[in-house]
Amino acid sequence: MFLEIDFESNIAIYEQIRRAFIVGLARGDLKKGDKLPSVRDLAEEIGINLHTVNKAYKLLASDGFIVMDRRFGSMVGKDFEPVDDKEVNLIKDELAYLASFAKLKGLSKEDFIACIENIWEDKND
Repeated sequence: MFLEIDFESNIAIYEQIRRAFIVGLARGDLKKGDKLPSVRDLAEEIGINLHTVNKAYKLLASDGFIVMDRRFGSMVGKDFEPVDDKEVNLIKDELAYLASFAKLKGLSKEDFIACIENIWEDKND
């Protein structure tokens, strides 16, 4: 599986799981309709509490990326809703932080934009 958890990271484990799934979707590692591991199975595979995985899955469901069904398990959603104004603002906030961090660390504007373009292309093959 494409999921790697950094137990030394400052990013919460549930958020690492959420981000890994979103990146996996964008890269095509996961496809719409794919069945996901059960909360229990993924927790055991990673070696973490099942409530942590459940929190990640609930966030992914609220983002509209997965569908959770007690009878059939969790799967990647078939249709994603277009980005809304709230999500655009979240994206802008994240980019503002990342751009500021990069600027303070000496990364040029051109290199920062090139990073974004390279990531975008890699995720949208």
